[in-house]
Amino acid sequence: MPEGHTLHRLARLHARKFVGSPVRVLSPQGRFAEDARLVDGHVLTSSDAWGKHLWHTYDNGLTVHVHLGLYGKFTDSALPMEEPVGQVRMRMVGADFGTDLRGPTACEVLLPPQVAAIEARLGPDPLRRGADPHQAWVRISKSKKAIGALLMDQAVLAGVGNVYRAELLFRHGISPERPGNLISHDEWTAMWADLVELMKVGVRRGKMHVVRAEHDNGDPAYAKDRPRTYVYRRAGSPCRVCGTPILHSVMEARNLFWCPVCQSV
Repeated sequence: MPEGHTLHRLARLHARKFVGSPVRVLSPQGRFAEDARLVDGHVLTSSDAWGKHLWHTYDNGLTVHVHLGLYGKFTDSALPMEEPVGQVRMRMVGADFGTDLRGPTACEVLLPPQVAAIEARLGPDPLRRGADPHQAWVRISKSKKAIGALLMDQAVLAGVGNVYRAELLFRHGISPERPGNLISHDEWTAMWADLVELMKVGVRRGKMHVVRAEHDNGDPAYAKDRPRTYVYRRAGSPCRVCGTPILHSVMEARNLFWCPVCQSV
């Protein structure tokens, strides 16, 4: 599932390409057709993201809400766009740019109170200006739940997925099994600051760069087009710092990776 930096990159791209001009909004697949007609031809006034949610707000006050989920993807195109291929849920066509959305978990038009209700359920997003890390700290510090699970809870912290979860905990030497109420305030402050910087790098580069320069060697990345990771998808491989085999388990139906030596507490 795309993590928060991907949605912020999309929000910025769509702001550059569409905001300030009328946008044709269509649904070649048909599933979004009724909602598409509500915003088709209107001026896009803002494109924003909160965690894993993308918001397109139009001059009539309506907002298109997109959650990519596991399979959602935007495919960009120069104009004129070719005939849609596959199940295109939403097509956006601007003055000189177009994009097709396929396979999202959510693609819907919402009224302002509905947008506000979704945002009220989300924790702070490290990439949003003014995000308050204390809001997440209050939830974490009162919970006996494992920090590895809390970091993935979008009501606690918005935008963090499996990769950032695994890599952040490694970088701070924290076991994913440690209860949230045993995380110190200083540890959380350092984790938040690190996460903000890591996710900003993800927005700039379009990929997650999480390995420090002195450790960026040895085993290749888990996929050809991805930078190296410390632990994510490296089960059985030697830790880049101590050489101990990386462990794998499942926590709340999500794969979990960690080093039992570097993250012993």
